[in-house]
Amino acid sequence: MNIVFPHTFVPWFRTVAPHIHAYHGKTFVVAIAGELIAAGKLQQFAQDLAILHAMGIRLVLVHGFRPQVNEQLRSKGHASRFHNGLRITDPVALDSAQEAAGQLRFEIEAAFSQGLPNTPMANAIVRVVSGNFLTAKPVGVVDGVDFMHSGVVRKVDAMAIRRAIDIGALLLLSPFGFSPTGEAFNLTMEDVATSTAIALQADKLLFVTEVAGIHEDPADPASAIDTELALADAERLLAALPRPTQPADTAFYLQHCVRACRGGVERSHILPFAVDGALLMEVFTHDGIGTMVVDEKLESLRQATPDDIGGVLQLIQPFERDGTLVKRDRMEIERDIADYTVIEHDGVIFGCAALYPYPEAKTGEMAALTVSPQVQGQGDGERILKRVEQRARALGLESIFVLTTQTMHWFIKRGFVQADPDWLPDARKRKYNWDRRSQVFVKKLS
Repeated sequence: MNIVFPHTFVPWFRTVAPHIHAYHGKTFVVAIAGELIAAGKLQQFAQDLAILHAMGIRLVLVHGFRPQVNEQLRSKGHASRFHNGLRITDPVALDSAQEAAGQLRFEIEAAFSQGLPNTPMANAIVRVVSGNFLTAKPVGVVDGVDFMHSGVVRKVDAMAIRRAIDIGALLLLSPFGFSPTGEAFNLTMEDVATSTAIALQADKLLFVTEVAGIHEDPADPASAIDTELALADAERLLAALPRPTQPADTAFYLQHCVRACRGGVERSHILPFAVDGALLMEVFTHDGIGTMVVDEKLESLRQATPDDIGGVLQLIQPFERDGTLVKRDRMEIERDIADYTVIEHDGVIFGCAALYPYPEAKTGEMAALTVSPQVQGQGDGERILKRVEQRARALGLESIFVLTTQTMHWFIKRGFVQADPDWLPDARKRKYNWDRRSQVFVKKLS
């Protein structure tokens, strides 16, 4: 028998609640690589997607089928042919793609029809709708190569898709499109998902893939996953990478995330299907498990200006009163406002932090890190921290430090290590308040 421990379950469920509130009624386009299904992960994935559906998230599911088409071709004794990562779809490959798509659609519909007692799908009602929502055009001849029946998305019938998801259906799209003359074209899952997300102006585009995400050092597959990339940073990284030819290439999924964000999708994600529950962890936990590309213009994460002084004061004063922050007067904030980073949305400051550099010690203090209680748990503190780290690196600093009395664990979780107050730069040590006994935490900047 499973035992529920209220002292752990209740606090955990409350931390998830802000995400549930935030995403209710939102539209997610979820794209799954055919390798997920080939690896036997479909049942568990369908259960997780059904949970999102039950929480009021409007869902479009796009499936890939690269390994399934390859298998069909092998059974026919026909070789798979690619050029620059794109399949050359001759008549045999087109037949194989149609057969694979039909089989996968059947398997996916069956997965959402399960409802055995004592499983996550018990009492779930997920109606799957599919159809000819995509108009396609041929890739044509590129680099002297005729791609034949391979195509790209010309148009997405966004109005029809919205009608389906508005009534609570899960919309399923296969990577197939048709020309106005009825000719069928084999599309890529990535193109279909990205084009659909843009057409719907979806709140999220999530690629559930063979790769874990974007590594902090793309040349080192052992390096940590970069959990968040600003669109500008993703564009710079993409420009420095070679043209991708296979899913393992860093740019393969990243190029579609960038295209989606440029097209108005708020956030696009790359996460691994190999990790059980990756979709739930990415959506409902603070740090997620994969890489999220976000267009910061949506939230105006930027350097503060004198016009922000009033908003910063209003934000930090409640935390000064309860002792979380050291009190700062208006003159001090006016003097240092250029040192602040803020998150502003619709003219309201929802988060801030200051960076005070100590160049002689190659370190800097992050102070007054504050996020409005209205948006806590949605990752704004993490975004501010990343921006402060970027500013510190640009100044040639090798570390940043914080002084805190109440939020130690938040910083530890994000790579800070406790240090003795004697570690502080001499100029900061002279101002250290020994009565307050703030703890010092340091983070090295790689």
